[in-house]
Amino acid sequence: MGFPANGASATDKPYKFLIYGRTGWIGGLLGRLCESQGIDFTYGSGRLEDRASLEADLAAVKPTHVFNAAGVTGRPNVDWCESHKVETIRTNVVGTLTLADVCREKGLVLINYATGCIFEYDSGHPLGSGVGFKEEDTPNFVGSFYSKTKAMVEELLKNYDNVCTLRVRMPISSDLSNPRNFITKITRYEKVVNIPNSMTILDELLPISIEMGKRNLTGIWNFTNPGVVSHNEILEMYREYIDPNFTWKNFNLEEQAKVIIAPRSNNELDASKLKAEFPELLSIKESLIKYVFKPNQKTAGA
Repeated sequence: MGFPANGASATDKPYKFLIYGRTGWIGGLLGRLCESQGIDFTYGSGRLEDRASLEADLAAVKPTHVFNAAGVTGRPNVDWCESHKVETIRTNVVGTLTLADVCREKGLVLINYATGCIFEYDSGHPLGSGVGFKEEDTPNFVGSFYSKTKAMVEELLKNYDNVCTLRVRMPISSDLSNPRNFITKITRYEKVVNIPNSMTILDELLPISIEMGKRNLTGIWNFTNPGVVSHNEILEMYREYIDPNFTWKNFNLEEQAKVIIAPRSNNELDASKLKAEFPELLSIKESLIKYVFKPNQKTAGA
């Protein structure tokens, strides 16, 4: 096959990235990052579940790497997937597997932006213990249909040695106006739960994902900043850096369950594998301050 073993440096020819998910949040950010780094890239026009259209994209673009940021998360949230199960399977399972298979036939590494919302705290990984789920752990959260499909496809993708699966969680960026941003979401909620979680700061981690492509890294990676942060800790930072008059109300999981259709995942992922490959990786709270709150600071005192 055309892809070297894990961690081998990429080809001598210039990079050419084929990106799926042009209209999505991560896909849009990836394109901008490629532009800023001078990397040649093209957005895929094929539908993930349409094999012939993917083969046509690969033939036309002749990429060195493929990035998949396409998928169904649901609008306005994952509850949508509970009533649109076939559509969710078509993209998240059939589509992702088809793209992985087409890429493997062409000897191409596929960087796949997946999810870490396939775990929940349990007796072996208790909340507050600092013991996170590792890459090789079996998913234990199937509370939402979205998470169920993501766990299924992750298990199948383990058999594809050309795929790099990135477990993203509760993504955050410096764009606080984006409704997909976890911080933006919780500042707009009437009430929030308060549970420590692993999260992904896109401003820091998306450039790392590009570097992972260049290094031809494959396999499963917990793609979060090390450590955990709770909803209240984020909102306290928001009050400190952005809006000193900001207030919020908490409620518990039982109360939350009454206003959502599907349960939500809460967990800590062990990011030590990513940290070993990228020692400069900041902890979640350091990354929040450096990449999100400092650039957006509106208060004088912080």
